[in-house]
Amino acid sequence: MRNLWRIIGIGLGLVLVGLLIAFLWFRTPDTDPKAMRAKYAPSPSQFVDLGGGLTLHVRDTGPRDAPVLMLLHGSNASLHTWEPWAQRLQGAYRVIRFDFPGHGLTGPSPSHAYGPRAFADVVERLRLKLKIPKFVLAGNSMGGSVAWHYALWHPERLRALVLVDASGQPEPKGARLPFAFRVARTPVLREIAAEITPRGFIAGSLPDAFYDRSLVTPAMIDRYWELLRYPGNRTATLQRFAGTSDPATPARLHALAMPVLILWGANDSLIPASSARWFAANIPQAEVVVYPKTGHVPMEERPDQSAADLASFLNRQVALPGIGDAPARAR
Repeated sequence: MRNLWRIIGIGLGLVLVGLLIAFLWFRTPDTDPKAMRAKYAPSPSQFVDLGGGLTLHVRDTGPRDAPVLMLLHGSNASLHTWEPWAQRLQGAYRVIRFDFPGHGLTGPSPSHAYGPRAFADVVERLRLKLKIPKFVLAGNSMGGSVAWHYALWHPERLRALVLVDASGQPEPKGARLPFAFRVARTPVLREIAAEITPRGFIAGSLPDAFYDRSLVTPAMIDRYWELLRYPGNRTATLQRFAGTSDPATPARLHALAMPVLILWGANDSLIPASSARWFAANIPQAEVVVYPKTGHVPMEERPDQSAADLASFLNRQVALPGIGDAPARAR
């Protein structure tokens, strides 16, 4: 009997050693902050101290006296997702984009708060820091949810609101819960995911955001993979995914009194185009543009057309300059 228990003990020990070796073998360590800043934060990047231990990675380009356009990225993205718009719009607008806490080069939130209210508060703190009286706010996906939340809480600050494949509709038909969300809600798996994040995980999931998957380059995959592993970002991501949602309701959306532009990819597999129609049906001053053969990030997949549509909307609805126009002074 003793020999049997000894054999069982040895077997369990070998299993544990094997699991430890496997963990160490597959573990993907955090990236080096200094190297990441050198690689992904060249000029015009800057790091803005908002106080309380929070420093944002920010890009602020365009004429200082031009109307301000602030851009909010989606879940697990970074300010880099807006570069196509920035290149096309910064001649007529002051274009501000930044990495949310738990994303990109900003790193985790000192308060560990990652919900819409916390992120909307980051928008307001940055506005105050940069002394911006009024601005146009645009958000994609998660950033779209933050944008309409901010518009509800600070309507007096916005000239217009732009929702790009925004989250918010409760359980839209055809929506697909990302694998990462399911992992974050599963005990043990989420702890493993904080340490083991193979590049293949990004390479296999990132193309889902695009209709034209050829746009997902090895450099783009590397950027997402490396910034996800920026110290603290993986734990922050799992905390955010495991949190409770705060969806929109028709009554809340009806309170949005500013002009609203809704841009959407017809082939968005993450948040279906039916959500664009749902938002439009519940927002009083909404215009909708749906792009054929386009996925979840029209600003990357249809940069020329989507930037031109935004400029046209602002020129018509808010009397702000369009592409090619001389910058107007901020009012």
